[in-house]
Amino acid sequence: MIWKPKQLGRQKIEERELEADKKNCRRFGPCGVGQKALYLNSFYFDRRYYVALDSVSRVFKRVAMSKGGFSGKGMFATIPYLVVQYDGGEEKQCIFKREEQVDALLDHIRSIRPEMPVHSVQAEKKLLEKQRILEQKKARIAFSDAREEIQWLEKCAQFLEKRPELYRELSSCAKRKRTYDKSNPAYKWAAFFITLMGIAALVYGIYALVTKAGFGIYFLLFGLAAIFFFSSANVLPTARNNRRYVEDRLKKAIEAMYRYIAEYPKFPLPACYAHPAVLRRMIDIIAEERTRSVAEALELLKQDLKAMNSSVELEQEEYDEVMAIKRCSLSEIMNNRVKKLREESETVLSSTFYRIKIP
Repeated sequence: MIWKPKQLGRQKIEERELEADKKNCRRFGPCGVGQKALYLNSFYFDRRYYVALDSVSRVFKRVAMSKGGFSGKGMFATIPYLVVQYDGGEEKQCIFKREEQVDALLDHIRSIRPEMPVHSVQAEKKLLEKQRILEQKKARIAFSDAREEIQWLEKCAQFLEKRPELYRELSSCAKRKRTYDKSNPAYKWAAFFITLMGIAALVYGIYALVTKAGFGIYFLLFGLAAIFFFSSANVLPTARNNRRYVEDRLKKAIEAMYRYIAEYPKFPLPACYAHPAVLRRMIDIIAEERTRSVAEALELLKQDLKAMNSSVELEQEEYDEVMAIKRCSLSEIMNNRVKKLREESETVLSSTFYRIKIP
């Protein structure tokens, strides 16, 4: 193995087993999960370290918020981390570019190691308290007139959870669309211009080093820094970082969800809101006897979200749910736009056909 990962923790894996395990590991962003080890990144290199899965006591997500993170107006908004605890107190943090990659990794951990905790100790305590309150609600629901509606919504949530990749893709595309809309287009062109300057500095640096013109190393380092920084920051306008690509991907995600929920008879939500978090919040609204109507529960949920702002304190699980639902509201706007375009195209086609038929 050319790039042998460094060992973290007391448990060592033999070199042959480690090589085969790393080669076949499932990759999630800069990290990976094998049968025997968890592979973690350093600041510069992906999967630079490994820790034996038997040594891992806990793995969970941590999200750092910058100014504007709640509103989406900050330059970096949220910074997701994977936190791995091992050997009874040691801890390693891994930074990710995309939060959904951390979620996918944790889902995979749940599937192969169901006994491993995937929440922090504080989050587990709060989840247990939330579960206790939920059980009390369910006890009241058993004698409630709205139990049929709640059972229906629970079955719908279970139906969606059979295909998590669909609602995650929908949420991810909506998040990217929101980020793109909030970003100033001038930043992209400024980044492009600075990168061109970096390339020029890199070329001059190489020339200066070869001809011993002096100060070449400084131009070389500046050019490399500019190129690597802006390339890794996803700022430059590229084939996959432009409005058309972002909107097309969101439209495809909505259409994929629409085809899936069409298999369920009388699904209560439009495709753009098809997310288990939405259904769970609607169940809470009905259980609290704010309404008995499923349609009204969705409208009340939208009102609750509009009332939220940066002064509202949320736990990580609640924050994830709220952000997922907020992205659904953005998907609704895109879904309405798709419907409008379809109607306009159908109108144009029908009128064209009519003109052709009549002499």
